[in-house]
Amino acid sequence: MSHGVAPAGPFEQPASFTFDDENKKLADVIIARYPAGRQQSAIVPLLDIAQRQAGGWLPRAAMEYLAELLGMAVIRVYEVATFYTMFNLAPVGKHLVQVCTTTPCWLRGSDEVLATCKSKLGIDINQTTPDGKFSLMEVECLGACVNAPMMQVNDDFFEDLTGQTTAEILDALARGESPKPGPQVDRQTSCPQGGPTTLTTLKAAGE
Repeated sequence: MSHGVAPAGPFEQPASFTFDDENKKLADVIIARYPAGRQQSAIVPLLDIAQRQAGGWLPRAAMEYLAELLGMAVIRVYEVATFYTMFNLAPVGKHLVQVCTTTPCWLRGSDEVLATCKSKLGIDINQTTPDGKFSLMEVECLGACVNAPMMQVNDDFFEDLTGQTTAEILDALARGESPKPGPQVDRQTSCPQGGPTTLTTLKAAGE
């Protein structure tokens, strides 16, 4: 299973896997960064490339392909893939929704964000919608504590969330739109909401 995320229905493991031409070139560039005899160190970025090519999850054949490519025992690749929660060992939804519930996000309302996701999607944690569009996960710190609460959808972070803005983001994704990532309030990245409150004027040199 995909670290606890259940696929929308039965799925089959593909019989084979190879990188397409573009990803093979990218893999070769990454492998070349490591000194002779250390190419196996490229396994994490190569697993990420394989997961993206496979549509968001890692088939067994992809891990076996990487083991051969890097001269590793297959079990070593399995160990890495099962250690990191960013790797999915079964199909996930088109939109993988990961809600942070670690202390800073919890103090700022992650319970409401998670409850909204459950209600809007009609699924619980570690489940996938029947249409395969959404999977929902509860995760540990995603590194945007100053903009808590937040969630990650695929590669995008959505921060400073409320139940309402969470619902709006999910509705936009369901319509096939691309909602604006980042803070969902009036702030630039992690700057104070409403703009700077100190050092608001600059003096020229010598003044």
